[in-house]
Amino acid sequence: MPIMIYTTGGTIDKTYFDQKSEYQVGEPQASGVLERANVVVDYELVPIMQKDSLELDDSDREKIRAVIESDPAERVIVTHGTDTMIETAKYLKHVPNKTIVLTGSMYPAQYRDSDAVFNLGCALIAAQILGHGVYIAMNGRLFDPQNSLKNVALNRFEEKNT
Repeated sequence: MPIMIYTTGGTIDKTYFDQKSEYQVGEPQASGVLERANVVVDYELVPIMQKDSLELDDSDREKIRAVIESDPAERVIVTHGTDTMIETAKYLKHVPNKTIVLTGSMYPAQYRDSDAVFNLGCALIAAQILGHGVYIAMNGRLFDPQNSLKNVALNRFEEKNT
């Protein structure tokens, strides 16, 4: 069975619109990232929504949870904005019999120096080898959502006791 990759928006999918001089969440970038990386793992990508994570609410989180629960796939990746990724991960903690890995990026995937490729690659490996549970793959580490935070000043995820 393929690894399911669900996209929800966030910085990883943001694009710059010159005429508006702003970033907006665009089309999901994960499949292009994986194609450029020549990934040979069997996966399927399904967009759930295209939102900045600051715009997500509990009804959006419920939709994400319902989609994951209804899918027979045991191994799941969710691309998500970093600002509320931890909150969504905590919301998903009671989904049974699944390995769920949330990831995203601090810079849009379309940027040459984006962390999207690395983070998505880490999530792909994590989804293949970890046991059931919910994890965050960012900055070359795996995090327990219950014990992690986004350090905005340093632009990275950390353990709470760091």
